[in-house]
Amino acid sequence: MCGINQDPEPSGTGDGTGTGTNAVFTALLEDSVEELYESAPCGYLSTLMDGTIAKINTTLLGWLGMDRETVVGRLRFADLLTVGGKLYHETHFAPLLRMRGEISGIALEMKVTGGGRLPVLISSVVKHGSEGEPLLIRTTVFDASDRRTYEEELLRRKQEAEQARAEAERARAEAEQARRQAEADRAQLADALAVLQQSLLPASLPLVPGLETAVHYHTASANRLGGDFYDLFPIDDTRWGFFLGDVCGKGPEAAALTSLTRYTLRAAAFHDPEPAVALTTLNSVLHDRYTATGDPRYCTAVFGIVEPGAEHDQATVRLASGGHPPALIVRAGGQVDSLPTPGGMLVGVLPTAPFTTAEATLAAGDTLLLYTDGLTEARTGPTRKNLYGEEALYAFVAARAPSAPQEVITALTGLLGSFGDGLDDDTALLAFGVPAARPHTLPATDHLR
Repeated sequence: MCGINQDPEPSGTGDGTGTGTNAVFTALLEDSVEELYESAPCGYLSTLMDGTIAKINTTLLGWLGMDRETVVGRLRFADLLTVGGKLYHETHFAPLLRMRGEISGIALEMKVTGGGRLPVLISSVVKHGSEGEPLLIRTTVFDASDRRTYEEELLRRKQEAEQARAEAERARAEAEQARRQAEADRAQLADALAVLQQSLLPASLPLVPGLETAVHYHTASANRLGGDFYDLFPIDDTRWGFFLGDVCGKGPEAAALTSLTRYTLRAAAFHDPEPAVALTTLNSVLHDRYTATGDPRYCTAVFGIVEPGAEHDQATVRLASGGHPPALIVRAGGQVDSLPTPGGMLVGVLPTAPFTTAEATLAAGDTLLLYTDGLTEARTGPTRKNLYGEEALYAFVAARAPSAPQEVITALTGLLGSFGDGLDDDTALLAFGVPAARPHTLPATDHLR
């Protein structure tokens, strides 16, 4: 039920008597009971037990836009409700009221003249006679328009929040799916590139009588084709051809250049195995195929022939280089020699290029090492600004001399791993050498007689 708030009675006007103020305040409180009922800030109505409206105040009539004559004695309380409200009244409100004798705070909607709806909160109480018999129902109606607006706004905000959350979840799911797809694509690409990379390299090195061989290929990125290459193959019954190099660029173009380089050098070796001649042939092929057509591409390469001795205690090496780092020979005595090839230019840049053949002899225990510049151009230091360099490589190999081919490659493989993210280029390593002479052991002799 709504009521009138009474303020404390003022003590006076300040003139010492208080008579004038008391009179005004008393006049303000001289509202009749009828006026308080009709003009209350909430709606009142009284109905018979069957719901017929017996009394309704002006406030509620004003809210509904109805006349007292059309309501009192003519309509029931349920007639003032919307269809949904009437159904709820018949199935829940009225039965609970009869059972409990009172009910409060029920949200319903009342019909307003002109087709509108008024959200309200209903509280009802049954008035009983002196002997406990139900006489009538008194109902209080509160305008819940502001509350409904507030609830609708809350509902709208909740729906927007749920929609935003659903969209965020959907976006996260799509992002996760995209991430998984990207990982799958990268894995598939890496597998394809690995297969293609392997097709550009020999599956394994052949067994060369009188020589020990070892090789290692380090791929800087699984998602990028490298341009380093190497090979070791027989030319005839006594001689073996070998080469190692690095083409310019990365990716599919570099792979095409690598493939052309490898097959050209192999073909050139069978036509004329002289190292300088083979590189001259490669230079002509690359220049005519690329540079002369406006798409200059080139490579660095070492090409050579190794011929193990008949007694397998030494081998003769003849090689030529085109712009490639010099080969290193790790001697059995512990020193390290460089095998330079002066005059060698980048292969494929000019229509003609001078190449010089150098010759060396490998004795028992000697190892020849070839490498690409991914090793010497590895970035070192805290800021990764310093290049490892050929001098450091020379010192590294010298500190481990003498070393067999596999020992050299194993040590350099560990060195490559120590560079971490400073190694951003592929590296090819190829080593071969004459096995160290094994000490001759006399057969055991029984001196006992």
